[in-house]
Amino acid sequence: MLFEPMNLCGFGTRNHFVRSATHEWMAEADGTPTPRIGDMYEELARNETGLIITGYAYVNPKGKSDNFQQGIYDDRFIGPYRDIVSRVHAQGGRIVLQVVHGGRQTMIGAENPYALAPSAVTVKGTGITPEEMSEHDILETIEDFAQAVRRAKEAGFDAVQLHCAHGFLLSNFISPYTNRRKDRWGGSTVKRTQVILDIINRARELAGNYPIMIKLNVTDDFPKGSRGNSLDVPESVEIAKILAEGGVCAIEVSGGIADAGDEMFRTKISSPDEEAYYREYSRMLKEAVDIPVILVGGIRSRAVMEMLLEQEYADMVSLSRPFIAEPDLVIKLKNGQTEKAKCVSCNLCSDSSGIRCKYFKD
Repeated sequence: MLFEPMNLCGFGTRNHFVRSATHEWMAEADGTPTPRIGDMYEELARNETGLIITGYAYVNPKGKSDNFQQGIYDDRFIGPYRDIVSRVHAQGGRIVLQVVHGGRQTMIGAENPYALAPSAVTVKGTGITPEEMSEHDILETIEDFAQAVRRAKEAGFDAVQLHCAHGFLLSNFISPYTNRRKDRWGGSTVKRTQVILDIINRARELAGNYPIMIKLNVTDDFPKGSRGNSLDVPESVEIAKILAEGGVCAIEVSGGIADAGDEMFRTKISSPDEEAYYREYSRMLKEAVDIPVILVGGIRSRAVMEMLLEQEYADMVSLSRPFIAEPDLVIKLKNGQTEKAKCVSCNLCSDSSGIRCKYFKD
């Protein structure tokens, strides 16, 4: 199944492999995407990666999380992105723009003196306490996301992915740990999910029936026994059902926020049992929704990839760090040149001069 074509969100992919989004440190200081980013995506497409999800693009400068992060907050980005999309399509690939607001993880500086979040919950580790968003802030952010979706469509992306994971703003809204509001944007599961539904509805007004995917936190990933009032199943399954009914066409399953530790970037994955660490969550979602489910998180070996599809844990397998080490991994697996990615999950690929595998190439 791994190498068979798939129909996803109304378009076809040539196999069941997804390049999951990661921050690349390759944009201009103002967020303008560069040809260097296009080089990386084009190489992945040339090497038969079925679906490429871009690094996270911020929808408003007030939601920028990293230096040299891609932006999508202005129409002037449409042209550079269109060039990148054309390069990927020329190689037979499909590409999705991931859009985000940093929320509690927004960079603080002279131009951005504070972070915005649903509630003023201090970030463990940094000590930063965000400002609680006003009604105006929330409505403005809904419009920012919707305009970003419109720009993605105009740039030619095959779909857009709303980043609702990893402690960024939309993840902040759905988690009871970071959303402690008592108004229409907080409280019940439905109310904490409402901002995402409003983004989808407004995006439909601007971009029509354009495919909208999500990357969804299924757990905040606090250690068992200390999760308290945080996001986990069964609530995350209910959120997935709400969003599927609200028009989302595919869900990428992930988890973890910075307050809970480094669970979302686990290291030293050395055995099949340690791979696909969100697979049980993924299976629960797949049983609950009628849209494709994509699984990310420590997937390394072909045997595990095939098992995930055959035993219906997921419809597609998503990898990030392995594609940094081996952009040609799909072809190697397909041709029998390897049975496992060489990535050792050391996280040394996070490099402010541009992501690269240092373990094997330095």
